[in-house]
Amino acid sequence: MKNLLFIGDVVGKAGCSFLQSKLSLIKRHYSIDITIVNGENSAVGNGINRVSSDMIFNAGADIITTGNHAFRRRDSLDIFDSDFIIRPVNYPEGGVPGKGVCILDAGAFSVAVVNLMGTVGMEPIDNPFNCIDKVLEGIDTPNIFVDFHAEATSEKKAMGFHLAKRVTGVFGTHTHVQTADECILSGHTAYITDAGMTGPEDSCLGIDKGPVLDMFRYRCPVKFKEAEGASFLCGVVVEFDEKSGKSHKIERINIR
Repeated sequence: MKNLLFIGDVVGKAGCSFLQSKLSLIKRHYSIDITIVNGENSAVGNGINRVSSDMIFNAGADIITTGNHAFRRRDSLDIFDSDFIIRPVNYPEGGVPGKGVCILDAGAFSVAVVNLMGTVGMEPIDNPFNCIDKVLEGIDTPNIFVDFHAEATSEKKAMGFHLAKRVTGVFGTHTHVQTADECILSGHTAYITDAGMTGPEDSCLGIDKGPVLDMFRYRCPVKFKEAEGASFLCGVVVEFDEKSGKSHKIERINIR
């Protein structure tokens, strides 16, 4: 049996710093073999850049996934030259940097991590259900984990059922609020609708709540800023059989 840790959207400098302070302890406590972190909101001011990705890797991540803010920082697109920073695989081919699948060689076994993005309430990119079917045809390890970056809970649940028994885990990201529906689908696939976020807890999804409240109250443009104060870390730990790719346990974590 092996243990994989997946950590939800890291937000800003506070999220990166909190990750650095807690990740080694978490990995030791749960005997973690593989660590995946969603870093698409990790840069100051949104997106991901060299500074924030370095902070996440230095904290102890093996692979960084992203989402709809992957290319927000145009001056940092070269970070996607790394094999271990991936973007949604269903972006149209030929027009964006990077790749959407990472195969991690862990010695006695390998793990495939797929970054996928939904389309309900999101950008109209390639159909994620058709795309993932094609992607899975080219993966030859049974240990497959999918970061499904999507807005709608219905689309996330549907993807979980679509991939049940076909992948080891499906973890929803993007909405930043951890859901309490972690389960093993069809006796095989670890699933959670949203893994949550890592960053300032007294906030609106990591953003200072003052400007967010003004936006909803007055419907006028506002300038968002990262919230301050104590942070928390959200994610899941999955125990899986590396020979069959079958998940046996998923545990939700929320560390303050």
